[in-house]
Amino acid sequence: MSAPLPLPDRPLAEHLASLRAEVARARETRGPALAFDVATIDDRLADHGLDGAGLHEVAAATASLNDDAAATLFAAGIAARFASKRGLTILWALSKFDLYAPCLEQVGLGPDRILYAQGTKDAQVLAMAEDGLRDGSLACVIAEVKAADMTATRRLQLAASDGKTPILLYRRHRTRERCPLDTLSAAMTRWRIGCAESARLPHPGIGRPRWSVELVRQRAGNPFTLELEACDEQGRLALPAAAADRTTARRRAVAQAA
Repeated sequence: MSAPLPLPDRPLAEHLASLRAEVARARETRGPALAFDVATIDDRLADHGLDGAGLHEVAAATASLNDDAAATLFAAGIAARFASKRGLTILWALSKFDLYAPCLEQVGLGPDRILYAQGTKDAQVLAMAEDGLRDGSLACVIAEVKAADMTATRRLQLAASDGKTPILLYRRHRTRERCPLDTLSAAMTRWRIGCAESARLPHPGIGRPRWSVELVRQRAGNPFTLELEACDEQGRLALPAAAADRTTARRRAVAQAA
């Protein structure tokens, strides 16, 4: 006769139930897709935003430090908007810690919203990112790697789908000037970010930074390239003023013609 199974510890069971309820609330708060709130971008995206349960890749346009910083802040701004609801945090996994916290805070990603995880090699970074995705309680995961093959990106996409959590995979390092986005990937979207000349001011000074934002590939949609103003303190991109004026005028003309 087999021994009876031990009764579960009631406080532990209640604690687990509470944790599961928190995870469910975090998933509901985050929502299915994150719009850029820039019609010129959202109208060209298949999901009218970034899939909140998918893998999205980011790379710098060149190996320069300026483009590296632009790509980092592009990813940070997106993560900040995924974590805009109170109580949500992101996981930033990397193998070399060289982030500059004040710059991250300028795009809306304060230190109270980031959990850092450092590994010694890509395999550890990818494993930590996958664990964070499957946990399901994070607003977003950012992982910096030198390389990730199709198998690795498929695992991340599956983990993001299972945990209903988005991941931004920053393909940071280049080999002989070859763009890391030239390799195969299971990512939903792939972005290449570079610096552009800032707006001229009527007085001495530097205008708001601008980036060249290129969507290299997206599922069920076409690629495109735009010049945009860099993330503000809430992580939001914007059309340059002249382009925004032209867009508004065009919409008014269409409305009047109709």
